[in-house]
Amino acid sequence: MNKQQFAVLMRQHSMLLILILLYIIVGFTARGFMTLDNQLNILRNIAVPGMIAFGMALVIIVGEIDLSVGSMVAVSACLTAWVVEKASGHAFEPAWYYVVLGIVAALCFAACVGWFNGMLRHRVGVPTFISSLAMMATLAGMANMITNGSAIEAFPSWYYIIGSGRFFGIPVPVYLLVIAFIFTFVLANFTTFGRAVYSVGGNMEAARLSGINVWRTKTICMIIVAVFAATGGIIYSSLINSGNPTIARGMELQVISAVIIGGVSLFGGRGSIWGAFIGVLFLGVLINAMTLWGFNPYAQQVVSGALILGAVLINFYIDKK
Repeated sequence: MNKQQFAVLMRQHSMLLILILLYIIVGFTARGFMTLDNQLNILRNIAVPGMIAFGMALVIIVGEIDLSVGSMVAVSACLTAWVVEKASGHAFEPAWYYVVLGIVAALCFAACVGWFNGMLRHRVGVPTFISSLAMMATLAGMANMITNGSAIEAFPSWYYIIGSGRFFGIPVPVYLLVIAFIFTFVLANFTTFGRAVYSVGGNMEAARLSGINVWRTKTICMIIVAVFAATGGIIYSSLINSGNPTIARGMELQVISAVIIGGVSLFGGRGSIWGAFIGVLFLGVLINAMTLWGFNPYAQQVVSGALILGAVLINFYIDKK
């Protein structure tokens, strides 16, 4: 391997090297960081933003963006609880099929919103930055309308398993994170659709001329990230055992930051699902480390913001190279 190949390799895996360095530093300076329970806790905490980050990576690679994912998490949690409450007739212990109905309703609603965002971009030409910004406010308002501004507690006693349960000692959200990662990783790297995503993001006109259905590709990516966000809402509703309109505020910024840190280019056409996972894990480890170090919560925001800015600058430098 010559110097040039080594330099390219280092640039491609720079974030992974930084993550390993962070692990080493925190492992020596924060007591209890390297314990199995703490590592599982980190993975559980990043499960929802991680799932959404995988979908967001596809959306950004294809040349679009979705700012409504945080509100989608909230409205999905509220819609699930509302459907369970109404369908069961306010029962104290609703039957399992009412819960399934609520989950299916939330996932279908999210898919329709993702499809609508894609069609709005295609038919009207409204940039997804604008349409998803409007959708963010709309969905937040819907969450408050559904719940009348307060949490809906309508779930049965076993519902906590989705967000807090464990199988073989591993939290259920970690399993869902792994499933989402495998699905998006295979989709992006080993399917015709994945190749279309990179082609459209790299050069939309060239992709269209080569026979790729550009707008169908973009719309499917918007649907995937919306469904992942709805899944995150279901997990959160299980964690707090209610549908609350205030959850996941600002999560879209956390997700987009993780994706950018992971090396996904905001200009489209470049990035990976693995990189998105590295980015979201980096943020999860950083927040966990600052908590163990006893950082002031406001100082955590300052440090996180500075590191995100640094990662963005590094990625712009790599893009230029």
